[in-house]
Amino acid sequence: MPWRVLEHAERCWNVSVAAERHPSSPQWNLVFSFRASDPGQRPVWGAYPLSSSSKAALFAQAERVSNEDLLGLLAQLLG
Repeated sequence: MPWRVLEHAERCWNVSVAAERHPSSPQWNLVFSFRASDPGQRPVWGAYPLSSSSKAALFAQAERVSNEDLLGLLAQLLG
């Protein structure tokens, strides 16, 4: 189930949210996955400039990310 659904470039994109942490860092970093609803499309992953030492706090911050910011990240990733 997607976290959010967005429209960009005449396509519907299912957005998922994840957190990743590098072994040498105590900080979790926010990452979004964008998957076009077209069959066979591979997801596009992009890091978002938010981090936290708490994964739960990071997901709470993700809830406040606007659709416009997500669309900007997607456009940048599709470049």
